[in-house]
Amino acid sequence: MLSLKVNVSNQTLQVYKNENKIREYLVSTAKNGVGEIFGSEKTPLGWHVIRAKIGNLRAPNTVFVKRRPTGEIYTPEFRNLYPGRDWILTRIFWLSGLEVGKNRLGQVDTMRRFIYIHGTPDDVQLGVPGSKGCVRMRNQDIIELFDSVPVFTKILIAE
Repeated sequence: MLSLKVNVSNQTLQVYKNENKIREYLVSTAKNGVGEIFGSEKTPLGWHVIRAKIGNLRAPNTVFVKRRPTGEIYTPEFRNLYPGRDWILTRIFWLSGLEVGKNRLGQVDTMRRFIYIHGTPDDVQLGVPGSKGCVRMRNQDIIELFDSVPVFTKILIAE
């Protein structure tokens, strides 16, 4: 059985198979730190599940807005046209909290906060906090993970 762990302190995502670590990726969590409150732009802690996988077979750098492909492919020139845009690229894991009152329901609901694990432009620095609450990954890494991890896989986000 597979499970995932995002380690906020060292900005990694680890893949476990039957409690043995089999893979590790560099990621970027929220610039604002950790927290669960709606509108905080913080990465929520605790146990989650991958509720949906979005983007199967899409080209690397496919641009998503509201979980829908826009038909655009990200390029650095494209970023210059939209300098403030939060780029969600390639694949999306939409997370749902499993802990009522901590990351599920009410003002702390991870799914209603639209917290994802997703691809990011290749020139975005990973290994340091920088997102608006999501977990950013390299496009090739998110494709590899997407192809090997099923929906409803559990994920722990911890400091």
